[in-house]
Amino acid sequence: MKRSIIRTVLLCSLSIAGSAMLLTAPSAVAAPKDGATLVTMGDSFTATAPILGDRGDGCVRPPTSWPAQLADQIGLGGTDRFVDVSCNGGTIDTGEGFTLVQQARKAAAAGAFGPATRAVTIQAGWNDTWGSSPGRAFPSVDCLLDVIRGCGLDAADQGRLPDYRAVSGEVYADRVRTVVDYVRYYAPNAEIVLVGYPEVFAGDQATACIQVGAGIAVQPNAAGYITYLTALDAAQRDAARILGVDYFDALAATKGHGSCTGDPWIGGITGVDSLYVGAPIHPTPLGNSVVASALRDRLAF
Repeated sequence: MKRSIIRTVLLCSLSIAGSAMLLTAPSAVAAPKDGATLVTMGDSFTATAPILGDRGDGCVRPPTSWPAQLADQIGLGGTDRFVDVSCNGGTIDTGEGFTLVQQARKAAAAGAFGPATRAVTIQAGWNDTWGSSPGRAFPSVDCLLDVIRGCGLDAADQGRLPDYRAVSGEVYADRVRTVVDYVRYYAPNAEIVLVGYPEVFAGDQATACIQVGAGIAVQPNAAGYITYLTALDAAQRDAARILGVDYFDALAATKGHGSCTGDPWIGGITGVDSLYVGAPIHPTPLGNSVVASALRDRLAF
């Protein structure tokens, strides 16, 4: 009786969080009875979807993404024991696209959650709005890529950037809690990991850049954007503590290899294949392999 009540509460919570997109219970779906071993949810930093390309569900998940490389490293690649529902443009709860509730719903439909599930990773927040500002951090045409106004600290008040002052561990935890609670219930043995973002731009600078061809395009006024990324990283760490889940420090694993460093693991527009292999201002296949290997060691697979 108690289990039935808890199940009802969780499903109702997800129904509220996702409007009409109610998350179906895994037990109602024909799939591996005990669940997948590894489940990943996230945005384009997870999927590393190339700009040009498509997939039946509208998402591209190439073999060079860190989830795919992690799955290959632990012998799960190409099996039903690995379920990746990450998607370009994914958010925690902003917009009507691939929010965490929708991704969890898709994973549940694949029978992903169960007693055999060992790890569930969540990498999200970059694409969300924060505070009262309607600004989004990607693609940031009117902020990071704005050569006139730039993307300084005032961009949040102008609605061109998420309000970095509103990004906190408590708020982050509140926004992901429904999905975390759902996973905890249906995959009780799983390690839940909030995956941080890699170094894109070093946090101790006010400029941003991207490799274009043989040169470098520089945004000299990027203090607001970089401050937002720093706040998001801190919020993820704190949210993990609040929720009692793990945090994977992708920033530390990729330190010194941001965009335009001497050895960048963040892609630019450097060749004709740049839009087919990953995406600008996103991890390269090498950067993803580093994250995959570090996560493998962290999860003890």
